[in-house]
Amino acid sequence: MKNFRIIILLVTLMLFASESKIMAETMPSDQPTNHSAMQVHSMSHSHLILPGNDAFGAIQEAIRYLDGDPKTDWSKVNLEALRQHLVDMYNFTINVRVLSQKPVENGLETIIQPTTRIAEESLDRVFAVDPRQLKKETGWNMQVEKTGDLFTIRVTTPNEAEVTRMRGLGYIGIMAIGEHHQIHHWGIVTGVNPHH
Repeated sequence: MKNFRIIILLVTLMLFASESKIMAETMPSDQPTNHSAMQVHSMSHSHLILPGNDAFGAIQEAIRYLDGDPKTDWSKVNLEALRQHLVDMYNFTINVRVLSQKPVENGLETIIQPTTRIAEESLDRVFAVDPRQLKKETGWNMQVEKTGDLFTIRVTTPNEAEVTRMRGLGYIGIMAIGEHHQIHHWGIVTGVNPHH
């Protein structure tokens, strides 16, 4: 019985030694081996990518580009204006009810209703500029009528080949189409009015 216990102990020690060797061989050479050093290393070299939420990430991205450009004029930088614009984008994406979407001649008509007063204010700001931007980028015509808190959005195109795509995009697809948002955001951040 005593010999059996010694054999078990030896096998256990051998397995432990073998496991430790494998861990040492697979651990990168620049990794610290003591526990407290490993904690410091993991905090300073995070494997996480997402910064929290999309708005925060967009602001963080803008800061990286501003910091990376030696010509940045920090006296004109306005990250708060970008934050407020991102609030508007959140509102027209999330804080609305799409009450109807129906085909019209050469396009689509959508009726939306904001779910909060702040969302209504966001929609007022967005629709003051988006029709011009959509026309410039796609050639599509956007007309917006407001009755009470209801917004009727009619988007049409002279190109019949684009009508089916437009209807498939629907309200949010039309709002998201193109790359002008990124250009717009950079203009806001750097103090240049992107709509002039």
